[in-house]
Amino acid sequence: MNSTPKQANGSDGISRRRLLAGTGSILGAAVLSTQVTAAHARPMAAADIPDGGRVPVLVIGTGYGGSVAALRLAQAGIDVHMVEMGQDWDTAPNGPDGKRHPKVTSPDYRSFWMRTKTKAPLSNFLGFPLDKEVPKFAGILDAEEFAGITVYQGRGVGGGSLVNGGMAVTPRRQHFSSVLPSVNADEMYATYYPRANSGLGVGMINPDWFERTSYYQYSRVGRKHAQRSGFAWTFVPDVYDWAYMEAEDNGTVPKSALAQEILYGNNHGKRTLPKTYLAQAKATGKVTISALHEVTSVTPATGGDYAVTLRKIDTSGTTVATKTVKAGKVFFAAGSVGTSKLLVKLKATGALPLLNAEVGKGWGENGNVMVGRANHLWDPTGDVQSTIPCSGIDNWDAGGAFAEVAPLPTGIETFASFYLSITKNPRRAEFTYNAAAQRVDLSWQQAWKQDSIAMAKTIFDKINSKEGTIYRTDLFGSNKIWGDHLTYHPLGGAVLNKATDNYGRLHGYPGLYVIDGALIPGNTAVNPFVTITALAERNIERIIATDL
Repeated sequence: MNSTPKQANGSDGISRRRLLAGTGSILGAAVLSTQVTAAHARPMAAADIPDGGRVPVLVIGTGYGGSVAALRLAQAGIDVHMVEMGQDWDTAPNGPDGKRHPKVTSPDYRSFWMRTKTKAPLSNFLGFPLDKEVPKFAGILDAEEFAGITVYQGRGVGGGSLVNGGMAVTPRRQHFSSVLPSVNADEMYATYYPRANSGLGVGMINPDWFERTSYYQYSRVGRKHAQRSGFAWTFVPDVYDWAYMEAEDNGTVPKSALAQEILYGNNHGKRTLPKTYLAQAKATGKVTISALHEVTSVTPATGGDYAVTLRKIDTSGTTVATKTVKAGKVFFAAGSVGTSKLLVKLKATGALPLLNAEVGKGWGENGNVMVGRANHLWDPTGDVQSTIPCSGIDNWDAGGAFAEVAPLPTGIETFASFYLSITKNPRRAEFTYNAAAQRVDLSWQQAWKQDSIAMAKTIFDKINSKEGTIYRTDLFGSNKIWGDHLTYHPLGGAVLNKATDNYGRLHGYPGLYVIDGALIPGNTAVNPFVTITALAERNIERIIATDL
């Protein structure tokens, strides 16, 4: 363990050439030499759902909501089959680096879902584009592009838990009614939030270690700047195993968060769903998972069942089988985008015509916007940085923004502070079916991000003024300050008590449920996965008690 923060790489500046050499692969932009071999493009054989079979319960997706549903149903004695569009990374072969997941600075075929070019959130450095060509593969991160926004989502058994920073935040009680007005807050805060936090393995960084380690120098600089400008700075809980991270710093275990692993998966210390809810679910012996299976249709069948059509793919995206199975009950848990797109398509094409007019509406991006600041040479942020954020700046009540103090793990000193903001953006978009193109479109407009930028500026304009610093203009394009093109936190599209009843039952179709982030109308005021998990705990408890 380091007793004092590691010294920065000199205070006399860094050459432009050295900066480019050190950060040419920042957050997804290395030159790639590894190609996918035929061995990579394989179908998943284990646990495949049989064509023509029947299952009591089918869960579409293996993210937070789906994992909660599967575990609690199994504990109630019900057999559950889960289908997942991505692959099971626990059984995937290691890559050329000998690891299952690559560093954030070294993306390869494992990194992106069915793309031929990387699309990292930070696409530029010093004005130079960084994205590179990659072989098409069932990678772990999907950068799904709509007309006005790119939505980043996890692909694989465990969903978004595989690729997020693990910031496990319970929203402040006074904000809850504005997020989910039809839900009893007393029950959520007394029962379901504690249950979710326990199930997810949420913990807090050791403050003493935080002060000593070189890997959170960037966060300590963020704290100093926030507090000097009068903002509240706070530690944020996370699902990373903090004892493991301290051992990483000691050199007694393989490094993971301290070795630039986050965006394309984490090899060791992070408590992803396959280590928590899904591990418990599989241990019951009543949960089976079919990876690399995509649901394309759900229609009513005889006897109150539903006929579900699936496309089985290999890791190159080629369809290797089409199946139809029957399910007694179906839980839509494919994430806000996946669930919303599927329901909108099923309604528009006549597969589920009785779905109501609220399906597809109420979608938001949790007010996400990113920005970087250029610090003075006396405020280095560290040439080594943990990829797991542990702190934030709270200006929600006064300015409508909460800013995660985020890492910029390049491997060299950049003197840059980087932030992901969550803002009180009121804009909501709608998914609609484009019959001519046979796809689902989203009405989000990038111009709507100006609301988020204005809220984020209530923090960063003040800090820049106080510190005499400026915004970075080289991270998101040429002379572009704000990362206003994306979201990590898609929410809504099948809003609770509108598209569904107050427990996620879809109107018009007994036995069909939504149990993921599609239920939450666009914004949670914080990182959303704890709320998604807690709401799923609440809903599945009622569904088991009354419907099963």
